[in-house]
Amino acid sequence: MDRVALASFLRTRRETMRPEDIGLPPGPRRRAPGLRREEVASRAAMSTDYYTRLEQGRGTQPSEQMLSSLARALGLSTDESRYLFQMAGRNSPSTVPTATHVPPALLRVLDRLEDTPSLILSNLGEALAMNRMAKALLGDWTAHTGLARSEVYRWFTQPAERLRYPEHDHDRVSRAQVASLRAAYGSMGARSRAGELVRALCESSVEFAELWERQQVARRFEEHKVLLHPELGPIEVDCQVLLTEDQSLALLVLTAAPHTEGYEKLQLLGVLGNERFPTDV
Repeated sequence: MDRVALASFLRTRRETMRPEDIGLPPGPRRRAPGLRREEVASRAAMSTDYYTRLEQGRGTQPSEQMLSSLARALGLSTDESRYLFQMAGRNSPSTVPTATHVPPALLRVLDRLEDTPSLILSNLGEALAMNRMAKALLGDWTAHTGLARSEVYRWFTQPAERLRYPEHDHDRVSRAQVASLRAAYGSMGARSRAGELVRALCESSVEFAELWERQQVARRFEEHKVLLHPELGPIEVDCQVLLTEDQSLALLVLTAAPHTEGYEKLQLLGVLGNERFPTDV
C-alpha cells in the first residue's frame, strides 16, 4: 500500500468533483473546491473519520469492497479505479514489465500493413517497430535512445516534437501523455522505468509536474487527430489501437476515409516515402 500516493489521488479526485456531478444541489458557498469529505464518505458508506485518515495518509489498508465503494463515490473510470486498487495494494495485477521486444505474431500483423502508417508502442510510448509509411509520416522514432525513446519524454523536453500537432491541440496531447504515463506507473510501480521517467520529467518540465499533480489516469489514444507533415501539411487520420493481452504493447494503425483529402495525402506519402522536397521548390 502506497499511503502517500493513495492519499494524494483521493484528495485530488474529490477536489475536482462538483456537487452536481453526483446529484447534489450546489448549496451555499463552499470554502474549498470539490466535494466535502463527509459527502464522499457518506456516498461510500464509511465514516468521515476513516476517509479523512485515508486522505491524510494515516488510514489502515481499505478492503476491496471499500475501494469499490470509493470508486463509485468518486465516479472513477475503469483506469482510475484500477489505479486506486493498485495504490491501495489490493488485487493489483502482476507487475507489467517494460516491453523490449515484439512477439513474432504481432510483427507479422505489422508486416501486412504496407499501405497505411502503423507502429508498435510499449506501455511507455517507446516505438519498438514502425513500417515504412509510419516513418514517412512521423519520422523514425526507433532511432531515439535513452529516456528519449519514450514519446512522453520527448513531448515535454524536445520542442520539435510538438511540431507534429496543431498548436491548439497541444494541451490535449499533454494531458493524454501524462494520464497514459500514470496508468503505466500504477501497474509498473515507482521503482520501474515508468518511475524513472516520472522523476526525470518532474525535474525537467514544470508543465509535466503540474499535470502530474492532477492525478488523471487513462491510457488514451485519440480516435481522430490532425498530424502536420513538413511537406504535405495537415493530414486528418483516424487512429485504431490493438492492445496485447497484458496491455504492455499497442499496435497503432492510422487511416483516412476514402475520397477524403487525408486519404489522398496518405497515398502521396506512400510515393514520397522518407524523401523531402527541396526547399526551393
